[in-house]
Parts: sequence; structure tokens; C-alpha cells
Amino acid sequence: DASLTSCFSADQNIKRESGRKVQTGNISAAKMLLDPMGGIVMTNDGNAILREIQVQHPAAKSMIEISRTQDEEVGDGTTSVIILAGEMLSVAEQFLEQQMHPTIIISAYRQALEDMLETLKEISTPVDTADRSMMLKIVHSAINTKALSRWSELACSIALDAVKTVELDDNGRKEIDIKKYAKVEKTDIEISKEEDFARILQMEEEYIQQICEDIIRLKPDLLFTEKGISDLAQHYLMKANITAIRRVRKTDNNRIARACGARIVSRTDELREEDIGTGAGLFEVKKIGDEYFTFVTECKDPKACTILLRGASKEILAEVERNLQDAMQVCRNVLLDPLLLLGGGAVEMAVSKRLMERSRALTGIEQWPYRAVAQALEVIPRTLIQNCGASTIRVLTSLRAKHTQDNSVCWGVDGETGTLCDMSVLGIWEPLAVKAQTYKTAVETAILLLRIDDIVSGHKKKDKDGQMGGQGAE
Repeated sequence: DASLTSCFSADQNIKRESGRKVQTGNISAAKMLLDPMGGIVMTNDGNAILREIQVQHPAAKSMIEISRTQDEEVGDGTTSVIILAGEMLSVAEQFLEQQMHPTIIISAYRQALEDMLETLKEISTPVDTADRSMMLKIVHSAINTKALSRWSELACSIALDAVKTVELDDNGRKEIDIKKYAKVEKTDIEISKEEDFARILQMEEEYIQQICEDIIRLKPDLLFTEKGISDLAQHYLMKANITAIRRVRKTDNNRIARACGARIVSRTDELREEDIGTGAGLFEVKKIGDEYFTFVTECKDPKACTILLRGASKEILAEVERNLQDAMQVCRNVLLDPLLLLGGGAVEMAVSKRLMERSRALTGIEQWPYRAVAQALEVIPRTLIQNCGASTIRVLTSLRAKHTQDNSVCWGVDGETGTLCDMSVLGIWEPLAVKAQTYKTAVETAILLLRIDDIVSGHKKKDKDGQMGGQGAE
């Protein structure tokens, strides 16, 4: 420890905290993210607000960064990770105060996570992805509390159709996108005489003419390129009755190629007949508002698509785009892993009950943190009740009592009224992949922060001139 501290310069302000104080501070920082005044409840998209807020405490920073990986993995559940991880740290505080070693708590948490994931699979329900009405219900569950819910029927159909369009089944393995390789070629040129410049211009014209002849030879109707098109090239192409669209983004080019069955080629002399996409039926340019849009439609078997959003303001469009992304992520998760769980906190109560039952078979002090995980899971239905303004104690007690009865795993909290109801009747579903990833990320975040018991921080002092002091300062 002494050698670690001595590696800092004497001109730096050193602040070091160790032991129980660090662990308590980490838990307190995690709790701060749950404060209703902190901003998380001010938006329907937790990941969006987490991209904007800034925190100074290292534990809170870690929670935010790890929770954002949830969105990258499955596209949903970011806020649930923050809430659940914070609660798991909160219930661990009592064991730290009782001088229980963090490794014992961590061991119990890991065992609980295994049992949680096992229980999720047991209570999950398989879904027929070909059942459009059921798939639309699942998507609706993801956006019914968001800004897009006003156009829920249209949005759900768009999201489902878009994901179905880009779905690619390759020998039983589903893929979303195909990346193209990019070829890079370099050349240089040296001019020593004035005559060379005229010759270079002539060579350029000959080169452009050759490129256009390579293209015209295959008799296409439409040409897309990521680069520019010179006036001379446009002249040759127009004479051949070929429409050319220039400076297309690479991502758009890839989608166009998938939609019409074409292949992107880097060199015109490598063009073959099979590289030409013949799947597109109609090409047209439309003016919408003040902008022109190019449409490639009536494709035979498109594996790419474009969703065009129109709105009154940039803010509304940005929110609708986020909501639509969530809806498409839900479709994608269900198509890749067609298993569903009931929402509204029903799953958390069922898993909590199962953990409490299994904890009775445990011996030793690990049973207490194991049971604490079961207690922490109740934070999800409790938060739903609080957001509705209902009586937390009364409704949560009723929900616990309901789950002690047989065949009651489907009962949860109505997110609008705060009352108990059958989630299967209400039609609130969520993918198993999202819930499993939420539990994994939340538990691993709590474990990561429980491991930390020593923080060393410091910064360089400023000298009289306002410059940074210490070795190496200029």
C-alpha cells in the first residue's frame, strides 16, 4: 500500500479511502442514482438520459457505464439494471456492517444469479414468431408507456415488418446484416513539364470514358456510388439512359445492395452480369416537405429497408426514433430467442418466491445474502407501484400474498393504475433474453462494486501562474 501511494508525485493532492468506508460510499453512490430527483424517472428512455448525465463518484460512473452495455447487448432494460443493481448493493450494506466479508456476499449473489436464470427458463413461455398478432402484442408492451404509444398500432407494424424484412436465415442461423469488405488503392503522380499536364487531362478523360464503357456494357438502368461523378461521366451515362446517384453513404449503399440483390464492386473492370441487382421494381424521386428523397421500391425479396419518419420538431422525431429502435430490438430478441416472460413485476415476484424456498436448504451464513437477493427483486414491482401513486405497502403485500397461491405467477402490477392484475390477460410480455441479461448485468455490477475496498485519487497542484506543477510541467 505504501509503495502504491509513493508512486504519486509529491506535488499532487492525494486522497485515499480504504476498507468499510469505501464500500459504504459505493453503496451510497449507487443509491443516489435511484433518487427520483436525479433525472432517471424524467424520461421513458433510461439509456438516453444516462448518455447525458455526468457524475463524479467512481462507483456511480461504473454503474452507468456497465448498465449502458445492457442497451448494446439487447437494446432494453437499462433503467431496470440501475434500479436492481442499486437495490442489491443496498441490501448488502447490513451484512458489511455486521463485518461479513464481501467474498461471502459475492458467493451468495453468484449462486442466486444461477438459480434466477434457471427459474426464468422454467417459467418462460414459448412463442410462435409466425403469429403476427402475438408478436404485435409483445412489441406493444415495449412502447405502450412511451411517446410512440399514440401511434402504437402503426409503430408496432412498422417495427415488426422492418425486422422481418432484414431477417436472413443462413443454414438455420439467423443474421441481421452482412458487412462488405472495402478495397483501398493508392497512387501518386509527378508533373515536371507543362505538356505533362495536358497529357494528364487527356488520360483522365480516357480513364473516365473507359469506366463508363465498363458500366454501359452491362446495360443497367440505375447506378449508385459512394464517390462523386464528374460532368464528363454524367454525360456518357446520360447518353446511355442510365440514372446515376452519387455520394451515397456506405451504410445506405449496403442496404440498397441487399434490397435489390446487387453486389458492391470496387473496380468497374471487375463488373460481372451477376453483380447487377434485378430485384428492384420501381425507382422514383419524391419531394417531401423541403427535401428530396430517392425511393427504391417493389423489390422481389428485399433484405433491407428504410423507415421514413415525419414530425413537427427535431425533439419529437428523436424521441420517436428511440422508441422505434426499442420496438425493433424487442422483435429482434424474440426472433432470435422465442421465449417470453410476463411483465409488470410478475416475474420478479415469482423468482423472489423461488429463491426464498431454495434458501431454506442452504446452511451457513451465505443463506442471508442469498435471501437478500430475493428481497431486492421486489424493487421492480415496488417502483411500478410508486410511479402510479398507489399505496406501496398495501399493494406489495397483496402481491406477495397472491404469489403464495397456486398458479399465480402471472399476477403483477398494472403500470397505469397501480392495481394487481393478470399480466397474461393484460398482454404485458417481455423477451426472456432481455430479462436474463438484466439480471446478469445487475448482479455483476453489484459484485464489481462490492469487491472495491480501496480508492486512491489525486490531482496536480497549480502553481502561482495557474500552470500545473510537478515534473514534466511546462
